[in-house]
This record gives sequence, structure tokens and C-alpha cells, in this order.
Amino acid sequence: MKRGPRAPLPLTPKGKRVATMVLALMLTLFALDQTFPPPLARVREVSPVVVDRNGEWVMAFTTPQGAWRLEARLDEIDPEFQRRLIAIEDSRFWFHPGVDPIALARASVSYARQGRITQGGSTITMQLARLLEPRPRTIPSKLIEIIRALQIERRLSKREILAAYLTLAPYGGNLEGVRAASRAYFQRDPQWLDDAEMALLIALPQAPEARRPDRHPQAARTARDRMLSMFVSAGLITDRRAAEGRQIAIPTRAPFPYSAPHGAQALVNAHPGDGVVQSALDARLQRDLEALARRHAQGLERDAQIAMLAVEIEGRGVRARIGGAGRERAGGYIDMTRAVRSPGSALKPFLYAIAFDEGIAAPETLVRDAPRSFGGYLPENFDRRFHGDVSLEDALRHSLNLPAVATLERIGAGRFQAALTRAGARVRMPRRAIAEPGLALALGGVGMTLEDLVQLYATLGDDGSARPLADDTAPLLALPRRFVRGETAERVLEILATSPHPAGRVPAHVARNAPRIAFKTGTSYGFRDAWAFGVSNGYAIGVWVGRPDGAPRPGATGRAAALPILFEAFDLIGAPSELAPAPEEERNRPAPSLVRFEQDAREGLAILFPPANTEVLVLDYGAEARGLSLSARGGRAPLTWYAEGARVDVEPTSGRAIWRPAAPGFYDVTVVDADGQSESVRVRVRGG
Repeated sequence: MKRGPRAPLPLTPKGKRVATMVLALMLTLFALDQTFPPPLARVREVSPVVVDRNGEWVMAFTTPQGAWRLEARLDEIDPEFQRRLIAIEDSRFWFHPGVDPIALARASVSYARQGRITQGGSTITMQLARLLEPRPRTIPSKLIEIIRALQIERRLSKREILAAYLTLAPYGGNLEGVRAASRAYFQRDPQWLDDAEMALLIALPQAPEARRPDRHPQAARTARDRMLSMFVSAGLITDRRAAEGRQIAIPTRAPFPYSAPHGAQALVNAHPGDGVVQSALDARLQRDLEALARRHAQGLERDAQIAMLAVEIEGRGVRARIGGAGRERAGGYIDMTRAVRSPGSALKPFLYAIAFDEGIAAPETLVRDAPRSFGGYLPENFDRRFHGDVSLEDALRHSLNLPAVATLERIGAGRFQAALTRAGARVRMPRRAIAEPGLALALGGVGMTLEDLVQLYATLGDDGSARPLADDTAPLLALPRRFVRGETAERVLEILATSPHPAGRVPAHVARNAPRIAFKTGTSYGFRDAWAFGVSNGYAIGVWVGRPDGAPRPGATGRAAALPILFEAFDLIGAPSELAPAPEEERNRPAPSLVRFEQDAREGLAILFPPANTEVLVLDYGAEARGLSLSARGGRAPLTWYAEGARVDVEPTSGRAIWRPAAPGFYDVTVVDADGQSESVRVRVRGG
């Protein structure tokens, strides 16, 4: 007769109490496990590493605790090393739940017989628990490690546990993790290791301080050779290979790569928590330009610095960023590629580019380079000479100031500033944030960074298309903006490429395989900043030389201080540029209305400075004073100047009449031209 399923026997009162106790214990253990989890967050506190666009190390940073701890990724660690580590340290690693009862029992028996620890019973998971929470090596500590190991196994896979252990394992000093050790001792990642290297990296964590190769090489050799013998006993290698491994010298510790500290720090700050930050830098070029900056800095005063920025025009990747020539020099911790300074004449190419592009003028348009007042603003050329009628292209080649100001007057300072801003360059106005730009903008009367200016020059090299610079390899989301037409940008570069070369530099059309560089220099007021910018061979490079505190450096011009560095930087890049002159028929030819800016009718003689019936502030008097530069327009040269009837001397170097009043008071100032025309003004000289 077929019977139905048997009904379960009811629990006895004692059985109910036991079940309740077991359930309560399980709930208590679960609550404790959730309330006191293992501190696994420490595994993620690794040293950030900045690599270049090809994955080569640029610079690494220690953890907040000062340790070199690099993230261990098993796919990038020699698999044979992993196999041997497990065979030596924890042969049942892949099978036990975090604790190996067999190893613990064997270690306990040995301890009971010897009265001291002679065998280790810790699994890799237990060792990881000890690394996460260091404690004295006592029996209670071992019990805590067992509990922590069980907790860790619940949370991480075996591969994650192995990776965490290889990230935190100590290797002596402030080295933590197999990657940091391999980098320090073998100068490479542990993707491939020989027998001797594997033996050393497995032996070191067992006694990291006592076996440090840089301090105790003999102890390190002994431990490594013993590990090679263990490899033989475990059947991992042959006796012959072990003997070969024993012949290899013990390595010394090498410093980690240290390059692009300013740029690398900025990237790490922008990517917090990332173990590896990929940059757009080119490690080789970065090192070469750093060496170039250090070499040139040796000839400067200790308070001076050199900054450089090299950008590959295609994609705008920043391939080298040198924020300074060394942190041992004054201001070495300041990234001078991002410091706001006066650009001097470095903005002139963009001023002319806009004028050419919008039909306001053409390269062949003539302009009068002569003393002139622009609504009270009286600029003069850097060399204090005037050249009469010049074409705008010659004015750009020779960086003449008055033609640039005249061009800006036609364009409009606000319009020029807006064009620069649209191209991605931030223009900082002096004194007040709401200040309106003036004509001094043509001569660098604003604040800009080396980064801003190189971005503008890269625009000229990219057919007039403006895009932001890229410090990392992430794709740029910003759409390019048209600054000027391609043919305009090409013509401006052609003009710059035919500018007078620095002394000792053979022009590219004469020297074989020399890069043809379109370059421009700049010197800010008071010789505070010396600049040089160039476009060639697919790169835009900028150089700044000056003092980080903004103090003057008399005589340090962009041409003398920065331009030689720029040319050497392009030499380091390599192949010659394909920048070539535009065909004659493609050049912009001025329309009849663009032949010259001003009408050149002979004007009557007039004094521009000092203006009539004004007060002139003079801070020093006498023969050693700086003096006042007198200027006039019209009349026929030469002009002769008088102050209170006394003839004013003309400086032989500049050709300018420099008046040095003897004392405050009222003066009659007179100018007489070659035809006898004269003009006089009365002014008051006032002391400061």
C-alpha cells in the first residue's frame, strides 16, 4: 500500500532553543560583519601616475602618507611570477575560504614544539588583512586576522585579493606593492621578470627592512638565493637556471621619473582618485625641453626663470609644459605657463591678421612710422627711431609700434579684444575688471598667459582655426572657431618667417635641413617679460624668460633672452617644416583704397609732445635724468628743438631729442624744421 509523505517531526523545546540560538548567532555575526567591515578603502589609496600619450611614465606622486604605492593590475604582472608567489606563500590559495586549516595546524604544532614561531600559517588573504590593519604579531592578532580574512573573502574575488596584496605588500622603505618595487629596482613594470627578479620580489616582503637591496645588499642576495633554491625544490626551475640567477648582481634603488611637475600635478588634481592619468605629453620632448631650459637658466640670475609650452597643432595636444627651469630657483613652484603677464609685442601678428582678413588693410598697405598722438596716447618704437613710410608687412617683420597702434585704431580695441577672446585667449584688463581696452592693447597693455598666447599662435598654424589646448588625451568636445581665413593666416606666417633672424642663426632658406620658423618676439614694459613664439613643423612653441615676482630685468629683450631658446626648441623637434612662401599670384594685393592708412599731404609743423598749456610730471632733473622725449609732426627734417632758448641735445643712438629740465617751472619749448618753420608751446614742469 502506497503511503504519503511523512510529516516533519515537531521540534522539541530544546531543539527550538538551539535553532533560535543558531539564528541569533548568525544574525549577530552578520550585523558585526556589516558594522565592522575590513578597511578595504586603503587598497584604492594609490600613488597617482601620469603617463604620456604612449603610456611612458612622466611622473608619479606618493600617497598622503608618503608611500610609493602603485596599483597592481594582474593583467600587467608576469603570470609566472603570480604562479610562483602562490606556490611559495599559499599553495591552496584558490581553494580555501581565506584560512588554510592545514597550514594553521602545521604552524600550531611547530609553535607548541619549539616555543616560538618557526612556520607561517598565514594565507595571502590573512597577510592582506594584516597589511590593512597592522598589529603586533601575537595570538590575539592572529585570531583577528582570521576573522578579517573570512570577511575579505566574502567581499572580494580571489583575483581581487591577489591584486590587493600585490598593491600593499611591503618592499622596504616607502615602497609598497610589486609595481613600485619593480620600478625602483628594475626601472620597469613587472610584466616580464627573470628568475632572479622573481625570487627577490617574493623574498623581500618576508623581511622588507632587513633585506632592502639598497641598504643590505648581502642580506638581499642571501634571501634571493634561498628563494631560488625553493623554486628548484618546488619544481619551478632547474638547478642550472637557479645557478644562473645567483650570478646576477643585486640591483640598487633608482629614483622614480620626475618630469613635468607643474603639468602633472594639474592633471592629478583634475582626475582625483585615478591611479593612472594619461596626458597628451611626449615624455622625450618634455625631458629634452626641460634640459634646454635648465641649460639656459645657468646663465641667468638665480631669481630668473624660463617657461616653455610646446603644442602639436593638429589636435592641440600639449606635448611639453615647462613651468620653470627648476624648483631650486626662485619661484620654482609656480607654473609660469599659467601666470598672467604682459605680452609686449606678441599680439601684433593677430592685429594685422584681422586687418588683412577684413579688408581694412593689406600687407603692402603703407603707413607712416612717425611721431603721432592718438587721443593723448603717444607711443614710440622700442629703439626710439622712426622709419617714415613703411608697409604693414615690414612693420610686422620689424615690430614697429606706431603702425601697430594705427592699425588697432582702425580696427577698434574692443573689437580686437573680442576676437582674441573668441579664439580662446583670455585677456585680463589692468586695474579694474570692467576696464575698457585701449590702444595700448596693441603693445601688450593687458595681462595674458603663455598658454593663451601659444593657443593663438597655434590658430595661425591651423589655417586660422581656433581650438582649445588639450592636456590629456580625452577627445575635445569644443568645436573649432574661425579666427581668420586660411590664406590670411598663411600670409601672416610667411611674413613672420622672413623676419630678421637672431645673431648667429642662419636663415632656413640658406641652411640645409633647418626648420623654417615663423616667429615673433615680445618684451613687456620695463623689461619684465621676454617672449618668443614660433610656428613650424606642425608645432606652436612659446618661451617666456623673466622673474616670477615681476621685477624688471634691464636689457633682457625677447629677441636676446627668449628667441635663441625658441630656435633650439624647434631643432629638438626634428624634421624641417613645410612652411613655404605663398605663390606670388595668391598674395593679397592692396586695393587702391588700401594703399595707405593716412593721407600724406605735407602738414604744417606741429608739436605732439609736450602738448601746449599742460603740466608735465618730471620725477628727476639734471643731466642724469631720464628726460622727456620731444616729438612733432609735419615739417621737413631735420628738426631742431629748443627749451627756454637753449638747444636740446639729440641722442646719437635713437635720433630723438631728449629734454632734461633743470628744475620745476614754466618753459617755452620750440621746434624748427629745415625750412625755418617753427612752432612753440608753453608748458609747466612739475615735480613728483
